[in-house]
Amino acid sequence: MPLLEVTDLAAYFHTREGVVRAVDGISYSLEAGETLGIVGESGSGKSVSCYSLLGLLPMPPGKIESGTALLDGEDLLQSSKERLRALRGKKISMIFQDPMTALNPYMTIGAQLIEPLVIHDGVTKSVGRAKALEMMDAVGIQDGERRLKQYPHEFSGGMRQRVMIAMALITKPEVLIADEPTTALDVTVQAQILELIQKMQKELGMAVVLITHDLGVIAGSCDRVLVMYAGKIVESALVKDLFKQPRHPYTEALMASLPSVNRDAEELYTIPGMPPDLTKPLAGCAFEPRCSQAQTVCAQESMALDGLDGGRASACIRVQRGEL
Repeated sequence: MPLLEVTDLAAYFHTREGVVRAVDGISYSLEAGETLGIVGESGSGKSVSCYSLLGLLPMPPGKIESGTALLDGEDLLQSSKERLRALRGKKISMIFQDPMTALNPYMTIGAQLIEPLVIHDGVTKSVGRAKALEMMDAVGIQDGERRLKQYPHEFSGGMRQRVMIAMALITKPEVLIADEPTTALDVTVQAQILELIQKMQKELGMAVVLITHDLGVIAGSCDRVLVMYAGKIVESALVKDLFKQPRHPYTEALMASLPSVNRDAEELYTIPGMPPDLTKPLAGCAFEPRCSQAQTVCAQESMALDGLDGGRASACIRVQRGEL
């Protein structure tokens, strides 16, 4: 039985301009110890899908329209606010996207690290402080005694990201959601952060959901990947299979957008057009207006994720028919 099983999750935002179908019926599972990547352009529904699991969507305007999310057999989407508060930070933790704003500027780093232990494990502050020092050392923050007394503005972006990781892991959760943990960090620090997450995952045996728009991060960190576009999953595959042979034109376009040292000097490929307006109904495939391989049928038949050989799945009609 999967550790986390999401079925037909739909999360919409009800606005004055209309209903935004940010996440529109996605399903996936996560096994213990597995790293699952979720990749796609900004606005594809990656972060909203995970905020929905944790009860972090602003309601209103957000609303969970349908679905289940079973964590160890318990439906997160049906849990009360009190139960979710007990689960968040204990069984399932999240590294938020922007380390520059995710920390409380009025609290010391030590207070923010100790708080999850006091709330979830009921430890004393002295015991929490000792564990906080251990975790700071584990994530590579030196001089912990002094650092615990400092405030977020006294830390660099990379150091704040390490603090975020320490906060998420200090209670030893079963599932870690990392929402673009390397955004706005330089390449060297990016590599350090990803190595740190992998190291802590092996030590704790937890499952990881890694949200990113960077296929390079997916290639180096994940076991399996979901490609999202316009609130839906358009392709699902093992990472090695995805990079060997993508089975959706959107995935191919994302891979073509990656810079490569092996290519001759040429203009970097960009996907033409813009993502669709999710307040308007889509008659066919959402990617059809931007797809170089689209045909008439793509604009007429709705996009549905269907299984392929080898445990893969694609939402491309032409791939399902064997034409691509």
